[in-house]
Amino acid sequence: MYTTNASRGLPRHRSRYPAERYTRWALRGLVAVLVLALLWLVLAFHLHGQPIFALLFLVLGAALGIVFTRRRLMSHRYIFPAVAGMALFVIFPLLYTIGISFSNYSSSNLLSEERVRAQLLSRTYQEESATFGFQLYSSDEGVRLYLEREGAPTGAGEREAEVEEALEGVSRFTTGPMSLAQGEGRHVSIQPAPGEPAGEPMSLREVIASRAALQNLVLVTPEGLELRMAGLRHFAPMLDRFEARDDGSLYDRRDDRLLIADRETGFFVTDEGERITPGWPVAVGLDNYARIFLDPDIRGPFVQIFVWTFAFAGLTVLFTLMVGFVLASLLQWDQLRGKALYRTLLILPYAVPAFISILIFKGMFNQHFGEINLILDALFGIRPDWFTDPWLARTMLLIVNTWLGYPYMLLLCMGLIQSIPRDLYEASAVDGGGPLTNLFRITLPLIIKPLTPLLIACFAFNFNNFVLIALLTGGNPDILGASTPAGTTDLLVSYTYRIAFQDAGQNFGLAAAIATLIFVLVAGLALLNLRLAKVRV
Repeated sequence: MYTTNASRGLPRHRSRYPAERYTRWALRGLVAVLVLALLWLVLAFHLHGQPIFALLFLVLGAALGIVFTRRRLMSHRYIFPAVAGMALFVIFPLLYTIGISFSNYSSSNLLSEERVRAQLLSRTYQEESATFGFQLYSSDEGVRLYLEREGAPTGAGEREAEVEEALEGVSRFTTGPMSLAQGEGRHVSIQPAPGEPAGEPMSLREVIASRAALQNLVLVTPEGLELRMAGLRHFAPMLDRFEARDDGSLYDRRDDRLLIADRETGFFVTDEGERITPGWPVAVGLDNYARIFLDPDIRGPFVQIFVWTFAFAGLTVLFTLMVGFVLASLLQWDQLRGKALYRTLLILPYAVPAFISILIFKGMFNQHFGEINLILDALFGIRPDWFTDPWLARTMLLIVNTWLGYPYMLLLCMGLIQSIPRDLYEASAVDGGGPLTNLFRITLPLIIKPLTPLLIACFAFNFNNFVLIALLTGGNPDILGASTPAGTTDLLVSYTYRIAFQDAGQNFGLAAAIATLIFVLVAGLALLNLRLAKVRV
């Protein structure tokens, strides 16, 4: 049965087949389940303090519900999964990265201010003013730990007074029989002792043998004061190091100083300006972008890597095009026999996974045992330092990448050359034209225009060729004097990865700023590509 919903301007189908009707109801139920699942994600992210992710899934859920419930938007249902995927995996990460670039998000500024405050308040320290020497006494029931205070109480400060109040003047404590075989941490109660337990104390050698178990013990006095091992022969009280003040500051009881929450830097700082880690992320505006261009320790390596990235991508395109074009021209030579075999062999490197080829080349270029150095040593008596000399490392990268990329250019050039009418070459031959005339007057002018957008796409791919750098050189050798992890063979993308995830820096904000600049450059190349291809967007 077929009816038309004139008020909505859209046809409405009512199938006479039950299976088709049930299928539609099942799809509607699936949409409802998806909407409920997205709403559950919204609630979960909101409860875990992630409002950005909650907003993302709220927008996706609302869009899903609107598109699949309004008949006017029926044609958009088919494109919705692709648009939702692009929003979830491309647009959102891009906006998130740009947002991070305006913050000091890093390994030291990772937690929220509340969690940083809670972590600092949970820290303890050992009060050395009331130390207890200890002896171990072994018996059939187990080992007893006997503590005897060393030195007289001073009571000079607030902390010492707190300790003395908890000890109540008791200077000797002992535990009940226990086993030191258990290595995990545990709390053990201690009681005042009139004197040393019966028997002979264990020797120092036996105490050292039980050191790991003793370090895991937390001795608790009747007043709740905790004692931990402070040395090979001593236990000392454990006190809370930081104390929260009403104005939001923290008081450091061990070092007797006040910590102020600095919300411009994201750290608790002392009066002397010392920052206490960890900190929390705060907005820093354009500071990360300013560091890239104004800080000499970052600007120098960044500019060097930026120039090398352009040179690497440009030279790779040039070399692969030259090799691919020459081989494609040879494969079009009429006098050449066995073209199918040669074509298969020349395209074969394209079928091998790139990481396998890269690792094979890494072994071949090994400075001590690689086949290339063995051959050069046998022929010329030289053993180049492929991985430690910056220029040789860059040369090695270009050689390997040319090998990996020429089959792609070979395929492009073969297709374009075969599309050139043979009549043009015959006319050139009649006029006395040779190979060079054919090359510069016929072949190149006819293939360069359709080839240009593909060359730009190849340039953009090699601009972000992270796999080659990561597997072959790891960015090494390093740039001396750089304040960030930077290598002479790093591309911008590998440089960003090292800043964000490797070495001691893990400066996500700075890495996000560099990633944003890379995106702007690649987006510019993409727009140029589209203009050259005359594609409207």
